[in-house]
Amino acid sequence: MKKYTISVQPTPNPNALKFVLNVPLKARDTAVFKTRKDADAVPLAKAILKLDGVTELYFSGNFLTVTQNGAADWDKLEKEVKDTVLKLMDAHNPDFELSSVKNDSPKPGGELAKINEILDRTIRPALQHDGGDLEILSLEGKTLTISYQGACGCCPHAAMGTLYAIQNILRDQYDSEILIEMA
Repeated sequence: MKKYTISVQPTPNPNALKFVLNVPLKARDTAVFKTRKDADAVPLAKAILKLDGVTELYFSGNFLTVTQNGAADWDKLEKEVKDTVLKLMDAHNPDFELSSVKNDSPKPGGELAKINEILDRTIRPALQHDGGDLEILSLEGKTLTISYQGACGCCPHAAMGTLYAIQNILRDQYDSEILIEMA
C-alpha cells in the first residue's frame, strides 16, 4: 500500500475545494464528472459523487476539485472526500481515458488549435491554479462558446471578470472581433 498525502486548498469559489495529492489522479488531459452515471468507469469519482452535497468533480494532474451545492458542511465533506480518496486510491487508474467519460467538445484543429494555444499560454494556468479550467464548446463565425469546469463552473468571478479577460486576450492575440459566451 502506497502512502498518499492530500493537501486541501481553497479556491476563489466558496463552493469548491482543491484536493492536491502526491500522485496523479489524471495522467493526461482532464475530466469532469457531474453525475454518478458519468463516472461509471471511474470508481473513485463515482464514490465521491455519492457524498451528500457534491455536485461536480474535476480531475487534472495531481489534483481533484470538488464542488458542492452550497448547503454542505465543508469540514464534514472535506473529511469524507479525503477518506474516500485514501480508501480507493490504490485501485484508482490515473490513465483512465476520456472516451470513458462524456466529452462532447470539438476536436482541436485549425482555428481552435490557435485559440487553445493562446488559452493554454495565458488563461488556463491561472484557472487550473484555482482548481478549474475551461472547455471550448464551439466556434461559430466570430462567436466562441465556452464552458467553465471545476471550481470555475459556478464561480461568480468566472461569469464576469474572467470571461471579459478571455475575450480581451483573444481580441488582442487572435481576432479583434471575437465574442465569448458561456454555455
